[in-house]
Amino acid sequence: MGRDLRRGVRGEEGSALLEMALSLTVTFLLAFGLFELCMFTYTCIVLNDAAQEGARYAIMHGTDSTTCSGPDTGCTDQVSANIKTVVKNIASASLHDMSTLTVTVTYGDATARPGHPVLVKAAYTYVPYVNFPGLRRTMTFKSQGRILF
Repeated sequence: MGRDLRRGVRGEEGSALLEMALSLTVTFLLAFGLFELCMFTYTCIVLNDAAQEGARYAIMHGTDSTTCSGPDTGCTDQVSANIKTVVKNIASASLHDMSTLTVTVTYGDATARPGHPVLVKAAYTYVPYVNFPGLRRTMTFKSQGRILF
C-alpha cells in the first residue's frame, strides 16, 4: 500500500490534462485578444478615412459649387446632410453597426465660401466583438480643410 501511495504522489497522470487546459486557455485569450485588437485598429482606420472623405467632399462643395453643402442662404442643404451621408457610407465598411456614429460638420466663420475652413468630426463608441474589459471607448476623428469651390 505504501508503494501505491508514493506512485500516486509522484505520478503524472493528471498533469497532461492540466497543462492542456492551461495552454488552451492562454492560446484562446491571445487569439481572441489579437482578433479584437485587429478589429479595433481596422475600425479606427476606416473612421479616420471616412472623416477625411467627408472633409474632401465639403471642400469641393462650397457655395460656388452646383451642389453646395454649406450653411449659406444659397445652398439648399442647410444641415450638411450630403457630407454626413458620405461619412456614414464610408464608415459602413468597418464591419460594425454605425447607427450610433455621430458626424458633425463645422464651417469656419459660418460660411461655405471658398477659402474658409471646414471641420468634419466623426465620433463613434466602439463595441467590441469579444467583451474584454476596457475596450468600449468613444473614438473621435477629425479632418479639416479649406473650401475650394
